Amino acid sequence: MRLIYSFLWWLALPLVLTRLWLRGRKEPGYRQHWGERLGFYARAQGAADAPAAAQAAPVLWLHAVSVGETRAAEPLVDALLAEYPASRIILTHMTPTGRATGKALFARHGARLQQAYLPYDTVSMVARFIRHFRPAICILMETEVWPNLIAVCGARGVPVVLANARLSERSLRKSHRLGSLLLDAARGITLVAAQTEADAERVRSLGVANVAVTGSIKFDVVVPEAALATGAALRSAIGARPVLLCASTREGEEELILQAYTEARSTLPADLLLLIVPRHPQRFDAVEQMLAARGLSVVRRSQLVLNDAAAPLPAGTQVLLGDSMGEMFAYYAACDCAFVGGSLLALGGQNLIEPAALGKPVLIGPHTFNFALVTEDAIAAGGAQRVADAAALMQAAAHLLGDSAARVAMGQQALGFANQHRGATARTLALLPGLELL
Repeated sequence: MRLIYSFLWWLALPLVLTRLWLRGRKEPGYRQHWGERLGFYARAQGAADAPAAAQAAPVLWLHAVSVGETRAAEPLVDALLAEYPASRIILTHMTPTGRATGKALFARHGARLQQAYLPYDTVSMVARFIRHFRPAICILMETEVWPNLIAVCGARGVPVVLANARLSERSLRKSHRLGSLLLDAARGITLVAAQTEADAERVRSLGVANVAVTGSIKFDVVVPEAALATGAALRSAIGARPVLLCASTREGEEELILQAYTEARSTLPADLLLLIVPRHPQRFDAVEQMLAARGLSVVRRSQLVLNDAAAPLPAGTQVLLGDSMGEMFAYYAACDCAFVGGSLLALGGQNLIEPAALGKPVLIGPHTFNFALVTEDAIAAGGAQRVADAAALMQAAAHLLGDSAARVAMGQQALGFANQHRGATARTLALLPGLELL
């Protein structure tokens, strides 16, 4: 099966590269660093040109596919570099937005952290990566399982850890349908640090022997002071108006939200500001056009200059479009209540830990299978409320924005829920010395 899988990769490669080029029309980052995606890296990126002491230090390879995984990896990156002060990290991604997020988050680590794209999953490309960087360990974040990567790591004695692992029932069914390809890959994983016992049981059913439950590392993310400052400046520009944030919205959801917003205007605060932050930056322009087509007055975040002398948001603005990268904490800090997107449609939802960690009441749609347990726990703790559809979202928002006591109480419960679940990073780190690697 893996031979067939590898053949299909090579067969599809021209199409993959063509798609990469076409995506680059909207996101120029997709047209950069192509050599890395094929397993070719500049000598300065590896250990070969480093001082002797640096060459002797272990290289910790951590893969975070895109923005969400990269942000989730922040506590683990910081903890690894603190625990192993002689080490350095090679952080790989699959998307330009993930890479840009990593650059912004980890610039403070300087030369101790390097970034690159993960090579496509063929034996030769992965082998070139490993020969070049010579990692002592491979840590994959959340759901990434690449059959050839795991096989090459096994052949070269590089243990593979799946950290902050989650596996939904839907993903489990897909894994079983792929038969021996995924099952063999799963058995090649050295250690899985699962978010929940349910995730752990599903992973064990794939044949992974060493599985531990550590919780979600995302609870350990520390809100940057700079993000809080940006959020405060944004809130100052907005003023005292109530703010409903619709965060990480996906294609199709904005239409539902705007239709419900239009129909519920009489029940919402008259001066409500709707703050919409699409998950994917290539959709910023399309969402702005959608807003304009509905006759709504919109201002883009990129049009605002936030400083001590920041001008207030223009009067009459109905929608603020969050068209910036790396400012989600700031958006959460500036809002009164937050809806977490990807959940109105059958997309599995996004993680609600960030707004909870900022003490914001959270609204979530019906489709949260990617984050099932954390969502149910937040609802049970009183920090989140599930809504059936966009109309129910507006009804719930109207209630919270009109009842400050209920809003504050729900925000406090969300914060308590987030604080209660911290510690996954330390539990994950405690498992690594047992592998006798570092």
